[in-house]
Amino acid sequence: MFHGRDDALRLIEHLPLLDINEPIADIVETYISHHIMPNDPAGDALHLAIASFHKCDFLLTWNCRHLANANKFGHIRRINTLLGLYVPALVTPLELIGEIS
Repeated sequence: MFHGRDDALRLIEHLPLLDINEPIADIVETYISHHIMPNDPAGDALHLAIASFHKCDFLLTWNCRHLANANKFGHIRRINTLLGLYVPALVTPLELIGEIS
């Protein structure tokens, strides 16, 4: 189990970085214009656009207001489908690894 920030960073240090390109910027604008994500191009909309464009299986987040939110998932799925994008699973760390008792 993790004992802090340094352990968590060591876990991800070998993961590849994903590119941010013009199509991703267009996706961000679509999320914002459809009120799927807040009007912060460097925030939640960007994270979701990167995960969707690069076909990530999961978008891991503690953000249950805008991302890991069952009430928003249908809207996100609809917009991604209209854009021809992959729909990643939006999960919290506890959902991904299972709650520890």
